[in-house]
Amino acid sequence: MTNEAQLRIGDLLRTAADDAVPVVGGVADASLGAPTPCAEYDVRALLNHLFSVVVNFQALAAKGTADFSETPDRVAGDGWRESFAAEAGKLVEAWSAPGAEEGTTGAMGLPARTVGSMVLLDLTVHAWDLARATGRAFAPDPAVVAGLAGEVERMAPMARQAGVFGDAVEVPGDATAFERLLAVTGRDPRAR
Repeated sequence: MTNEAQLRIGDLLRTAADDAVPVVGGVADASLGAPTPCAEYDVRALLNHLFSVVVNFQALAAKGTADFSETPDRVAGDGWRESFAAEAGKLVEAWSAPGAEEGTTGAMGLPARTVGSMVLLDLTVHAWDLARATGRAFAPDPAVVAGLAGEVERMAPMARQAGVFGDAVEVPGDATAFERLLAVTGRDPRAR
């Protein structure tokens, strides 16, 4: 296998989607009102946020414009689990297209690979949030975690300033790479 640092965003997103889609698909309707590790979101709101991220970052892969001004309730009707799986597939396709991670993209003119890493992080961390909220375990593929580690450290100051990440959480020396990544985002990976 190639070095994780050399893996393309599309490949990492394919792996992350393979991990996240079953978590989303396993959310019971009875759990939609449950709290999540994201204090501002219950499970329904977090699912809708994640849907919006997955849809909007498809446009960003194509150097288009994202619109986060509204978050539609995509969980309101039947078939939302299948719809999420389909949108996650489109996200993978968008970031696997030639040129997707080259140049800059988005309103802030960030490097496309950084923007791709942002959606990779959201998909991975929010899958953990949803699993935790619904009493399930979640461990992403180590290649995804390795592909994110350096980028998350680089984006952490900007993300904290924007209120996207909380303050980093201390973790013990025996913390896994994923636990360390969660801690950088302000999540306590061992809290119950």
